Amino acid sequence: MVEIHPFKGIRPAQEFSAQIATLPYDVLSSAEARELGENNPYSYLHIDKAEIDLPESLSPYDDQVYAKAASNLQDFLQKQWLIQDNQPLLYLYELTMNGRAQTGLVTCTSITDYTEGKIKKHEFTRPEKEVDRIRHIESCDANTSPIFLTYRRNETIQQVMDQWKNTQQPVYDFTGFHEVTHRVWLIDNAQVIEQLVDNFAQHVPALYIADGHHRTESAVKVGQKKKAAHPEADATAEFNYFLSVIFPKEELEILDYNRVLKVTIKEDFFEQLEKNFTLKKTELGKPTQPKSFGMYLAGQWYQLTAKETILSADPVKGLDVSLLQEYVFADIFDIQDVRTDKRIDFVGGIRGMNELEQLVDSGKWTVAFAVYPTTMDDLLNVADAGKIMPPKSTWFEPKLLSGLFVHDLKTNNE
Repeated sequence: MVEIHPFKGIRPAQEFSAQIATLPYDVLSSAEARELGENNPYSYLHIDKAEIDLPESLSPYDDQVYAKAASNLQDFLQKQWLIQDNQPLLYLYELTMNGRAQTGLVTCTSITDYTEGKIKKHEFTRPEKEVDRIRHIESCDANTSPIFLTYRRNETIQQVMDQWKNTQQPVYDFTGFHEVTHRVWLIDNAQVIEQLVDNFAQHVPALYIADGHHRTESAVKVGQKKKAAHPEADATAEFNYFLSVIFPKEELEILDYNRVLKVTIKEDFFEQLEKNFTLKKTELGKPTQPKSFGMYLAGQWYQLTAKETILSADPVKGLDVSLLQEYVFADIFDIQDVRTDKRIDFVGGIRGMNELEQLVDSGKWTVAFAVYPTTMDDLLNVADAGKIMPPKSTWFEPKLLSGLFVHDLKTNNE
């Protein structure tokens, strides 16, 4: 079973919440972040992507960037744009998009649970991306953005959370990017906090990373380094935990994560496809069922349906994205490593089919593939099997905003 850990959250003063909260650092380029933060001194991007306050010629990985992030965090605290709660709490974070709501428990989770496999992953990470967040966490001495976790719904936990939401007033309630409404409640009742801690310890055997594998690895490595440097600290030291928001998997939705290719289409392309797929022309690009794909080529949409001969019961090989990778990208175009091959790019489903059409019609890309979304059960089954999904298998919306919660790694040492 897993451990959750109340913490003294650093969070926005109520009147600044909508101005501080912003999109996560890893979905924005430096130029996009600079534009968002330019006329908003309250934006958390001044902490999360501090290069926006330094010359554009400077690398976003320069030492000065991490020093600036730390000084900006202290500046926000001194100005009381960010405040720190004076006792360890839990929090509820609700996001509503297009009429669909999801509510997560904001807490800290255990590095030990991660290293023992109770917090399960489904993606590989890239060392260079880890290094950036490791340096950011170390400079700020804080987990500066949360990990997006999920678990199989537990009714007892759900009842406690629902009861709190229905009887308490939120401290934040605003509509932000992409018309998503964000609401946050403080759980400041010791008995309710204890109930939730106990129920996770008794009834939740595993947590799963939905999004934020690099943030997780970075937080864990910083915590392990601090633990080695402070052998006298007890097990409850803050560096033994990392900031997380935990959602029941039943409330989450994965959007399609589509592909565009810049390749040469040979004369026998359709013949090669028909070895493993049935093809027909269609006006609708978006696939309506698993194991079918939309393909946009030369102004025409086609529906590709995988033949039974290539289907697999393996939790990874049977994924739609795996079938497309193996039997189209690798077999026909020799695209073996989608992480490094410049002939492929990925388009989040929130941009719609029109985006795929425009990319191909522009001539910048040759052909687009629309993919049926990976399901939450797919994700959990892969993680339970100890396997890894292909890159870019999941696109979660809405995104957790950064700046609403910061976890101070020195709380117990003050």
